[in-house]
Amino acid sequence: MAETSNPQSNSTHCVDRNPQSDSRAALLEIKDLRVYFHTEDGILKAVDGVSLQMKKGETLGLVGESGCGKSVTAYAILQLLPTPPARYEGGEILFCGENLLAKNESQLRSLRGNRLAMIFQEPMSSLNPIMTIGKQITEAIFEHQKKSKSEAREIAVEMLRRVRIPSPETRFNEYPHQLSGGMKQRAMIAMALICKPQLLIADEPTTALDVTIQAQILEVLKELQHEFAMSVLLITHDLGVVAETCDQVAVMYAGKIVEYATVNELFENPKHPYTHGLFRSLPNLSARQATLEAIPGAVPNPLDFPTGCRFRTRCPLAQDLCKQEPPLGELAPQHFVACHFAE
Repeated sequence: MAETSNPQSNSTHCVDRNPQSDSRAALLEIKDLRVYFHTEDGILKAVDGVSLQMKKGETLGLVGESGCGKSVTAYAILQLLPTPPARYEGGEILFCGENLLAKNESQLRSLRGNRLAMIFQEPMSSLNPIMTIGKQITEAIFEHQKKSKSEAREIAVEMLRRVRIPSPETRFNEYPHQLSGGMKQRAMIAMALICKPQLLIADEPTTALDVTIQAQILEVLKELQHEFAMSVLLITHDLGVVAETCDQVAVMYAGKIVEYATVNELFENPKHPYTHGLFRSLPNLSARQATLEAIPGAVPNPLDFPTGCRFRTRCPLAQDLCKQEPPLGELAPQHFVACHFAE
């Protein structure tokens, strides 16, 4: 990985080139990102030409079935993928205009947990079982801020209180196994937000939580996002969560973005057959028939994707033309679709 020669690469703030375009400035821009895993069985194209853009303060939902490349995209932003077997085969990841793929490990460490943070999918496996919650949270403070031990403790306890953990002074000294699933996830949020990042990546932040706790977690995230003027990349399977929390939605399938639109536009006027399939698979409480309509087949093996449109082997609209890859085109204002027969 090449090191950057930009003398401002360790800057701590995102500076707009045009000060009058703050509301439209892209905080994160991914351009034609390609992340391949080189295995004994062949080249696994987990992310294959993904382009995304996030503005300051907005929430972008990244949705799709398991195995579509959502988490790999998230890990690629922070460069947490082991290399090898992963390789960044092409593209750029621009954060405040600086290419993260051109930074060295020292520069990335100054960003991770500071300006860029992540809530991981499984809090039990992400938290260190032999370290107290407080010690794990204060690690980021000591890494990125010049604070004394007592000041760090005070900041961490206050953040635990902000994420609505009861008796935060007590929880600060407890171990992960002493916390419930909901409190573990709140502790993960506190850890991610302790340095008030500009971009938070939330990978299935409400997985395995009941609906009441899920709603509370999402409410906490929304409140803190507004307070910190933070952007959020939300990875989820739950379209209900997307509808409640997101501004933009990117639908991902087999390593590619197949549809991209505002949340209102996507829900009111989905275009891609895969997006239609996702909506048809949702439970409908007003319907008499309780059977869900599943998308036939499964996500193809990334070692052997179909030629052309990768959804064509499962698509009811597929024709010979679909053997040619469709471009991601703008069918309506700010509504992009990769399909030859998008309605």
